[in-house]
Amino acid sequence: MEAPEMGDIDYGNLMHAAMRGLIRQVLTGVSETGLPGDHHFFITFSTHSEGVEIADWLMQRYPQEMTVVLQHWFESLDVDEDGFGVTLNFGDTPERLYIPYDAIRTFVDPSVEFGLRFESAHDDDDDEDELDAELAEVEEEPHGDAEIVSLDKFRK
Repeated sequence: MEAPEMGDIDYGNLMHAAMRGLIRQVLTGVSETGLPGDHHFFITFSTHSEGVEIADWLMQRYPQEMTVVLQHWFESLDVDEDGFGVTLNFGDTPERLYIPYDAIRTFVDPSVEFGLRFESAHDDDDDEDELDAELAEVEEEPHGDAEIVSLDKFRK
């Protein structure tokens, strides 16, 4: 009996799954013990991806994507197999968000110059340069409460 014919190995999707597993593991640790040292995360995600749960006013303000910061103030970080929920402070308004891992476009921890970018078919060839620029510029940002950060801030 012959083995069934297999297609090519889909390294791209396998790598994305591994990267999302890494994010899940990091966030699980943070949910259990808090952020160690100077670690903090800039997480950019597609607001229109399936499963994203954000307030209507945030969706109206950021209809394509937004970046959130997990640093000094966040509550109720709940991590599951598909994504994570967290309450962040926007101004003086706490808002609950749920972000599926599949919606994440970039995950950056500037305290250790670490970043992940999830590429899609429409991404430019300059994505690595943009991620390097994001890491460099994020380090210079003042740190405060959680905030929404426009990606235009990081573009060359």
